[in-house]
Amino acid sequence: MSTPTALIAEDEPLLAQALQAELARAWPELSIVSTVGDGAAAVQAALLHRPDVLFFDIRMPGLSGLEAAADLADAWPRERPFPALVFVTAYDQYAVQAFEAQAVDYILKPVQTERLQKTVEKLRELLTRRAAPAMDSTLAQLRSLLALNVAASEVASMAPPPLKVIQASVGNTLRLVPVEDVVYFEAADKYLRVVTEANEVLIRTPLKELLAQLDPAVFWQVHRGTVVRATAIESVLRDEAGKLYLALKTRPEKLPVSRLYAHLFKAM
Repeated sequence: MSTPTALIAEDEPLLAQALQAELARAWPELSIVSTVGDGAAAVQAALLHRPDVLFFDIRMPGLSGLEAAADLADAWPRERPFPALVFVTAYDQYAVQAFEAQAVDYILKPVQTERLQKTVEKLRELLTRRAAPAMDSTLAQLRSLLALNVAASEVASMAPPPLKVIQASVGNTLRLVPVEDVVYFEAADKYLRVVTEANEVLIRTPLKELLAQLDPAVFWQVHRGTVVRATAIESVLRDEAGKLYLALKTRPEKLPVSRLYAHLFKAM
């Protein structure tokens, strides 16, 4: 058996060092191929090194651990098994309950030797059998965790009212865009593009926040940064690599669909 490899994504250097030190004691043969401090770097490093195991902190700058895992799953080579995924989190009852409900392994911060040893034993067994979790199973787990908003670990005291109108500043003018006119929303740097049949405006409301005010039966999330009105979709196209794209009824652009949401588009 080849030497097992792992990647650690943790934005607090002391905690990353502590986890690496504990792993060295619990799993001496494990080789840490890279330690990074943010979600985007974690995706890049994982694609470069293709480790057997990923230790992803839930809360990181930019992409959360969940978002990084989702992006990585979308970009991961189809011919290779996806790495075993372990989330690292400070104790939070909602996060822990969600992880346990989805059978996702996790480590609590600060690292507890006994708990880490159980995780290591489970990972060793997986790698010995080379029984990496199936991609479909991993995607289903990530979808459920993202839907529960574990990355934010917040429970809303009450549901926000349904959104009816988008208010956007355009120069010195306040534009009012009825939600029923929106074809799709797309995250763009620090802004969110609100695209209608003929125009678009930019707002600063994060997509995560907006999603809570949209009807999921009407607006479908098809990518980490894209939500589209289902009735605005003309057809679904598949390229030679198996990637899905949406053709829209009233817009010329094609919207990519991530693996995480490809399950939405199956013939009835």
